[in-house]
Amino acid sequence: MTKIVLDTNVYISGILFKGKPREILNLARMGKVEILISEKIINEIERVLRLKFKRTTFEIFLILTGIRNITTFVSPILKISEIKNDEPDNRVLECAIEGKANYIISGDKHLLSLKKYKEIEILNAGEFLNRFRSD
Repeated sequence: MTKIVLDTNVYISGILFKGKPREILNLARMGKVEILISEKIINEIERVLRLKFKRTTFEIFLILTGIRNITTFVSPILKISEIKNDEPDNRVLECAIEGKANYIISGDKHLLSLKKYKEIEILNAGEFLNRFRSD
């Protein structure tokens, strides 16, 4: 099964705004892809929902419960400092390495500019869906 790691912006877009990120979350709900996540990524999602989108504690609880139900937790051991301009993006890389992901899906320019980290391709949501559908 294809293993993927989603950046926080993909979760937020998929949950709050639909579109291609929502399609990726639906693939996980249907068991067609395995989404890997770490506690640090969950914490970042919570922080963004609370501070940027002003969600209540209860709304955040429901959203994070939904995410936990469709993801596989990994606990990264390796500390990565590849991305200097946006340190939290390194947590995505750490999760992907630990879980042996095939892809990282992001809308973040810092991650996307890498194109690849080790053997893990970094794609935006549309690129991933095109690749997934053609496989």
